[in-house]
Amino acid sequence: MTPKQLLTMVRVAAYVRYSSDNQRDESLDAQIRAIEIYCKQNGYELIKVYADRAKTATSDKRPEFQQMIEDSDKNLFDIVVVHKLDRFSRDKYDSTKYKRKLKVNGIKLLSVTENLDGSPESVILESLLEGMAEYYSKNLAREVMKGMKETAHQCKHTGGLPPIGYSVDPATKKYIVNENERGIVETIFSMFLAGYGYNQIVTALQEKGYRSRYGRPIGKNNLHDILRNEKYTGTYIFNLTGSKDAEGKRNSHKRKDSEDVIRVEGGMPTIVSKELFQQVQAKMDANKQKAGRQKAKELYLLSGLIVCGECLKNVGFEYSLIGNTKYSGRNKLKYVTYRCGNRDQNKDCCNPELRREYVENYVITQLHEKIFNDSAIPTLAMQLSEYQAKKNTAFQAEAARLEKNLRETEKQINNIVNAVASGVSNAALLSKLEDLEAQKMDLEQRILEQSSKKQQTVITEDALRQLLASFKDRVADRNIPEIKKFISSYVEKVIVYKEYVELILKVPVTALEEKQKPQPHAVVVSHGGGEGI
Repeated sequence: MTPKQLLTMVRVAAYVRYSSDNQRDESLDAQIRAIEIYCKQNGYELIKVYADRAKTATSDKRPEFQQMIEDSDKNLFDIVVVHKLDRFSRDKYDSTKYKRKLKVNGIKLLSVTENLDGSPESVILESLLEGMAEYYSKNLAREVMKGMKETAHQCKHTGGLPPIGYSVDPATKKYIVNENERGIVETIFSMFLAGYGYNQIVTALQEKGYRSRYGRPIGKNNLHDILRNEKYTGTYIFNLTGSKDAEGKRNSHKRKDSEDVIRVEGGMPTIVSKELFQQVQAKMDANKQKAGRQKAKELYLLSGLIVCGECLKNVGFEYSLIGNTKYSGRNKLKYVTYRCGNRDQNKDCCNPELRREYVENYVITQLHEKIFNDSAIPTLAMQLSEYQAKKNTAFQAEAARLEKNLRETEKQINNIVNAVASGVSNAALLSKLEDLEAQKMDLEQRILEQSSKKQQTVITEDALRQLLASFKDRVADRNIPEIKKFISSYVEKVIVYKEYVELILKVPVTALEEKQKPQPHAVVVSHGGGEGI
């Protein structure tokens, strides 16, 4: 071939693709081979191949496809060749849009199997081919959905990752409880109902060593979906969320009409009782209606900790007390109070408002008298050391569970390695081996983290006295943000009744277990049983 011929040779970029419906890399090899023959027959030079694996042509969210469109403006090639037009796109809008971009950049689009020469007849033919490709895609989706619905009526897994807390039985294809993840779901539901915030729940999950399926810490974004997932009550649900929009985006919070949703009671193993689930839903709905705490002009020391005892006693649900500011009297004096959220939502609470300074001062006083004082420090130091020992035991149990999982993972790795050594090898087996190796590294890291959490140090009285001095300094300086931190660290809950206020502390001190005789708006201190320092 002469230098002149090389300079005038047409440069070709090939675009190949396979979707996830029973196609593999062999499909790409066949497409590339056909394009290579096509280029040789027509005297074209194939300079680059763009290949998307397991990507549907009904969406333009294909990395190699987008890279090809971007490169079309860089004078890297003159023609894009596909095996068939449906490899380029099965969406008529996307097809027209991206063919126009190629045309603007001076790039032709050619098909190996469809002879389109730019004549008026070929324009009609091309339009028909694109319409047929889109029809095929949508008809295939309809048939796939029909099959998935039949599978759903049998309460079987329809694809994708099962919810946290469940696995899929390989024999029956039905859901079973994943005992390694059950604790994640139970912890999230119980802590949320007990009044803990998302940050506290995430911290507790991390302390217990729980991780997501990908080995990452479970974040706040996961909690909402878990708390709203009715499947944990044993109800099998399919086709609940809305379909993708015109841009291929799905809103997982948008629900379909009830007649389109398949629901089978008892179709899944139960992890959370229906009663607990309904209580959590009611609390989430109530929280959604509240004004954001960040928007409050006043700083409330007990926000997120103080609840209505009358509603708890009468309707069995904890309504939080929310801050309220009002002006009254001839001089329009300002009053800042706590009032039950149920009074505003349902007008169904008889608990009177409580002046902010009264209840907050009582809480601070009780912390002074019951925890941060010299006489309580020896007992507190001893019991915190006992608590730490119990916590270390829990860490050891979790480490043992992780060690067991590690041994099982290593066994699976050895089985695959032996199979490969004996001559059994395929892409799926090697992919599984890669996943297991990543899982092994994650387990080893989590075991190290669990070991580092174990503390042998004894909590000393001197350390508690330093903490006491720090708290007294914050109160003396009226350092409100720091006082709020102390309160959230040591106060589990403040329950307001008509006649008295009950203060539940996190620190498990035996001396605090005796309740004082209830007085009007007095503080009653009871043993909280929660986590301490």
